[in-house]
Amino acid sequence: MKEEIIIAGFGGQGVLFMGRILAYGGIMQDQEVTWMPSYGPEMRGGTCNVSVILSDNKISSPILSRFDTAIILNQQSLDKFEKQVKPGGVLIYDPNGITRHPERKDITICRIAAVDEAAKLGNAKAYNMIVLGAYLKAKPVVSMENVVKGLRKSLPERHQHLMEMNEKAIRVGMEAVEILHKV
Repeated sequence: MKEEIIIAGFGGQGVLFMGRILAYGGIMQDQEVTWMPSYGPEMRGGTCNVSVILSDNKISSPILSRFDTAIILNQQSLDKFEKQVKPGGVLIYDPNGITRHPERKDITICRIAAVDEAAKLGNAKAYNMIVLGAYLKAKPVVSMENVVKGLRKSLPERHQHLMEMNEKAIRVGMEAVEILHKV
């Protein structure tokens, strides 16, 4: 098994954190892992992305130009990465702020209204965990148990009290994801 993922959006959406949790979850499953962030000088509001590779075998390079899965959180990222999803791959997106929806017919397209779900939970910071849950439902390459271990490792000690809320948000994302087109 080898899963090549891009997570892309604006800084402040938790893109890099989501990738880190997936990477730690893969490590907990004894997988080979790469985590490669890319962001501009802006902290919040600028575009950023992270590529994550999870594999049962050695990974020859962390550099990717095509992806098995793209998790897209803004229009700029959709415009840039939709065409880079491999045929038969998966594109997961949040429709909030998207003006042109995914159009490809050779990939599975999933929608997660994470902004709306986070509002229902009463916690905007749960946004990225809801998106992560959507991914885990669409592509269960990392077990929930190992994602939770990765989350625990990623959260600083002062935020460990947020574990329960984050786990709940992941489960909400797993339930709320919609498959719009399946190949």
